[in-house]
Amino acid sequence: MNRLSPVFLLVPLLIFSGCGGDKDAPLDPMVDKGIGPIKKVTLGPIDDAMAAKGKEVFELKCTACHKVEKRFIGPSPRGVVDRRTPEWIMNMILNPDVMVKENANARQLLMEYSAPMANQNLTEEDARAVLEYFRTLK
Repeated sequence: MNRLSPVFLLVPLLIFSGCGGDKDAPLDPMVDKGIGPIKKVTLGPIDDAMAAKGKEVFELKCTACHKVEKRFIGPSPRGVVDRRTPEWIMNMILNPDVMVKENANARQLLMEYSAPMANQNLTEEDARAVLEYFRTLK
């Protein structure tokens, strides 16, 4: 009687185990940190001065496409901190081109809004201030 080699039994298992996951499937948005320079953001109590600066930056750079009170060319930032991680938000602000190409959640937004986010060339400090402003938009 012929005995099958254990290697022949493992090959189908390896082939089929690789077919189950979709690497382009969106991650849980409250886990996804995005792609870019921001790896970790520690949030404390809202810093009112930083939020005020973030509001100024947002009004200067972002309101052509984003409105606080409603959906526009892009999504409203109201409540975004309840839907996305702080790292993802900052990476989307700082690195929108790569995010749309390589992050499934960002691509999903592009499909929904049909307009890519413009890179406003903000500094990390400005992006952090904008994030702080977003935290005030409950």
